Amino acid sequence: MMLKPARLMLALIAVVAAPAFAQNAATVNGKAIPAAKVDQMVKQVVAQGQQPDSPQLREMVKKELISREVMLQEADKQGYGKKPEVTAAIDNARQSIIINAMLADYVKKNPVKDAEIQAEYDKYKAAVGPTEYHSRHILVATEQEAKDIIAKLKAGGKFEELAKVSKDGSANNGGDLGWMTPGKLVKPFADAMVALKNGEITQTPVKTEFGYHVIKLDESRPTQMPPLAEVKGQVAEALQQRKIAAYREELLKKAKIQ
Repeated sequence: MMLKPARLMLALIAVVAAPAFAQNAATVNGKAIPAAKVDQMVKQVVAQGQQPDSPQLREMVKKELISREVMLQEADKQGYGKKPEVTAAIDNARQSIIINAMLADYVKKNPVKDAEIQAEYDKYKAAVGPTEYHSRHILVATEQEAKDIIAKLKAGGKFEELAKVSKDGSANNGGDLGWMTPGKLVKPFADAMVALKNGEITQTPVKTEFGYHVIKLDESRPTQMPPLAEVKGQVAEALQQRKIAAYREELLKKAKIQ
């Protein structure tokens, strides 16, 4: 059966127009919201683990994009898009997006290797040392004060009671510093602490930049290091940030800055 010219024209328009309509999720005052934009936002939501892809999610995203477009059109109508502070913020956002995209690609091309993670873990383990110490201290301003406290301890005074005069936060819990490795402490304190046996107290005041300390070693034990499997992600993240920082420094060195 032959179609009349008018019907043929309508059929052709429908065939040509159908794909175009299919590409748009909606139009707002004549401005199209592409279906691809809905897909992109849905992927972001799903990737963040917020919820799975579903018709309900897609409808919610579509409504959000429509709402944004309505608000954007009104903001543009009122001239907000041309305000200096707005254009500056847009420029900053554009820079961040472009830079982050470049760095994401750099990380993908320069991944942190398992051997690097193992080496960093071993390095930290060596720096921490094989032993950690549970110590207490009494921190005072003068050497004579520290000597007087040592004398009171020798006469039978209780360390926890005398620690109440300590000029730091540990005064509230008997001078307890918890478990620490020597590398986390200032050297004079660390040296004096590791020289003690469990239960011993320093016989002379220990001077540091903070004042004078009287130190008691409660106990010591092999350092409790978390297994690599537990901290692998954290180590990898730290190494990745270090690679990015090195890349940034490399680019800065090459740049002509006046």
